Amino acid sequence: MCAEQRPPKTRERILSCALELFNRLGEPQVTTLEIANELEISPGNLYYHFRGKEPLILALFERFQADSQHLLDPPVDVELNTHDYWLFLHLIVEQTVHYRFLFQDLSILAERLPKLAHGMRVWINKLKQALALLLAKLKAEGVLESDIEALGSLVDQLTMTLLYSLEYQRMVGQPAESRVAVYQMMMLAAPHLTEQAQAVTINLARRYLAEE
Repeated sequence: MCAEQRPPKTRERILSCALELFNRLGEPQVTTLEIANELEISPGNLYYHFRGKEPLILALFERFQADSQHLLDPPVDVELNTHDYWLFLHLIVEQTVHYRFLFQDLSILAERLPKLAHGMRVWINKLKQALALLLAKLKAEGVLESDIEALGSLVDQLTMTLLYSLEYQRMVGQPAESRVAVYQMMMLAAPHLTEQAQAVTINLARRYLAEE
């Protein structure tokens, strides 16, 4: 129950509880009254901090942006091995899982909230830039063989998989799991790698998928 979690400030308690309920039940199914009841606070107390559900959603989106910001600025001058690149995919997918309500019916949510739509477009562009930078580093290291046009298409494919894999899993009746999304992204990248790197990546992806 949300009421059992007691962050220091009421505002943070509201955000944490709303995130848990939105993720578990789906944002359209949750009202501010239900959030207040879960927290055992008055609706007026919640309204003092968030004057409706839309400001609450936008505050959670801002938190998501802040939590994922460090992943969208990957180090340029640090030596990375093949596993480090896939760790980046794992970490960014974990962030989308933690805020998965944002990616359920994303287009509908964005249509309702133009400010969120704008912010999400900015975030997606930063994600694509981070992916492109990591792929460029792999190419510079001789691990990745495809030409620039093919890599641009790969960035789009990776981005779409990250945004919609969890929803796809849910729609086909499977549990929405981050390891499946990471596996899918690794297998998308594998054909673009050198023979040796491809074998390592496919083996790692299969092991990752098999983990419980």
